[in-house]
Amino acid sequence: MLDSKIPAGKLEEKWVDYKGHCKLVNPANKRKIEIIVVGTGLAGASAAASLGELGYKVKAFCFQDSPRRAHSIAAQGGINAAKNYQNDGDSVFRLFYDTIKGGDYRARESNVHRLAEVSVNIIDQCVAQGVPFAREYGGLLNNRSFGGTQVKRTFYAAGQTGQQLLIGAYQALERQVALGNVQMYTRHEMLDVVVIDGKARGIIARDLISGKTERHFGHAVLLCTGGYGNVFYLSTNAMGSNVTAAWKAHRKGAFFGNPCFTQIHPTCIPVTGDHQSKLTLMSESLRNDGRIWVPKKQNDDRKANDIPEEERDYYLERRYPAFGNLVPRDVASRAAKERCDAGFGVGTTKQAVYLDFRFNLINKYGRVEASKLGIENPDEATLVRLGKEVVKEEYGNLFDMYEKITGENPYEVPMRIYPAVHYTMGGLWVDYELMTNIQGLYALGEANFSDHGANRLGASALMQGLADGYFVIPYTIGNYLADEIGTKPIPTTHEAFEKAEAAVSDRIKTLIGIKGKQSVESFHKRLGKIMWEKCGMARNEKGLKEAIVEIQQLKKEFWSDVRIPGNINEMNTELDKAGRVADFIELGELMCKDALDRNESCGGHFREESQTEDGEALRHDDQYMYVAAWEYKGESDWQLHKEKLEYEVIKPSQRNYK
Repeated sequence: MLDSKIPAGKLEEKWVDYKGHCKLVNPANKRKIEIIVVGTGLAGASAAASLGELGYKVKAFCFQDSPRRAHSIAAQGGINAAKNYQNDGDSVFRLFYDTIKGGDYRARESNVHRLAEVSVNIIDQCVAQGVPFAREYGGLLNNRSFGGTQVKRTFYAAGQTGQQLLIGAYQALERQVALGNVQMYTRHEMLDVVVIDGKARGIIARDLISGKTERHFGHAVLLCTGGYGNVFYLSTNAMGSNVTAAWKAHRKGAFFGNPCFTQIHPTCIPVTGDHQSKLTLMSESLRNDGRIWVPKKQNDDRKANDIPEEERDYYLERRYPAFGNLVPRDVASRAAKERCDAGFGVGTTKQAVYLDFRFNLINKYGRVEASKLGIENPDEATLVRLGKEVVKEEYGNLFDMYEKITGENPYEVPMRIYPAVHYTMGGLWVDYELMTNIQGLYALGEANFSDHGANRLGASALMQGLADGYFVIPYTIGNYLADEIGTKPIPTTHEAFEKAEAAVSDRIKTLIGIKGKQSVESFHKRLGKIMWEKCGMARNEKGLKEAIVEIQQLKKEFWSDVRIPGNINEMNTELDKAGRVADFIELGELMCKDALDRNESCGGHFREESQTEDGEALRHDDQYMYVAAWEYKGESDWQLHKEKLEYEVIKPSQRNYK
């Protein structure tokens, strides 16, 4: 039933061969075809801009007041590409291999190799757009290291890489808006997809200012709506990030792939109390120069700078000498949790570890700068001063952000960090062409499951989003639309549109008519607590079964006692949030079901029953070498479909970063 449409032939030739043989739509016919793009972050903005440039008639929707507010803007550390500017052994194959291995052999080979191939084009595209990547003294683009690799392949713009890349994509999008090729709908939220004769033919959207629902036709629909990390309530995601568009597609028949595969980022500012509504990421790029440690003594209450070197446990360097502080995110996160659970955590909550820059401040940067200036035998104060200047240029805005939030100066004392929910590898199931199992419905970027397996390597999210939008979908969508050029626009008075809009309106009326006593926020917090404690960094059969029952009970309570003030036909952010939380509750149940069904550990999915003697994730390839694609059948009812993963080039093995 699942056809991944992977081209035949050698792995390194599949994408080239596909591009040479896929169907095309001629320029005159492109002007007859309408495409809907939902979400205008990196994947959505780049897709809408590219398709508009090709001549298609594009409608782009975002719930923010501007595409510039998409969550892509929050990405800090960088974007991967196999340029090998450092001449340190990188290649397309090496990036492909690192990504497959980093995802613990749970990703599709063909998609990942294509991603590695087009990564080199992304940098050229962005430089041409004027993205201000960091450069070395001679003017060449600079690179830094990220987790899960032993080469420098990450391009960056200080700690604002996502922002700069989004501005580049936004400018390309706005050019098409100005030319009339793209029609932009801001403050609009997609609340259903319209399917006619098995094909996606439009969406129902709600104007978040007036509250009115609208019908929009498209020959194809692209969902570029990001991930669902906010199901945990506390995450590094923007507070508006949600799963609603993808979930509506799922309820209309689109399969949801690997929903339990969520990523815990090891480098976040720790939780300080119940008052928080989100968490703040400290870029993984900081692990490039920071050393992570805890005291060797349990419950050590001394200040970090009072603990001598010999009493510090650089546990990542000790456990994983080959990769050290640059192990993949899932490995680093579990190691931090293990140390804190064992009583070696720091800070007031003891749920934190140190990220210390002083060593490299002095020995890596300070000594190099002193040498440049011809200073012989510099004292430590001079080395620190010179090193600070370099670090400030590389990471200054991140250090400033940390100090504003915590009140501590990370140049003087180590940062305190702890893992937090960040990215979701699961998403709508798509084939090689990025099409879901519903004809004409595509999912790009974090909204799909395709490229990262069970764990995403750092700096690969931006890479995937731009690859999908700029370099993949312009080819693959043409292969589908070439057979649609004779399809005339379907009037939005069609029965399917009327039925979909009526269902959306009925749900909204039901929500606002509950008139309960509990706030939407309180339900979201309770859901997040269940998910974090029982489907978070560690999972077990007992906890997952309990979570499923608790979420089902929470759902009943939500639909009988939620309180939503205000009216429907007006700007009502509480009503918007209620719909999103209702979808999160349903998604949370499926995530726990998927985690329970996958009785192995892989990447960020860590089942306590399945681990090696030294606490590493233990896969069971003979039983679970597949993509779990879930079909919605009804309330609390899903059917599992399996896409078997075939590895022709890489031989899966127990991951080893030692």
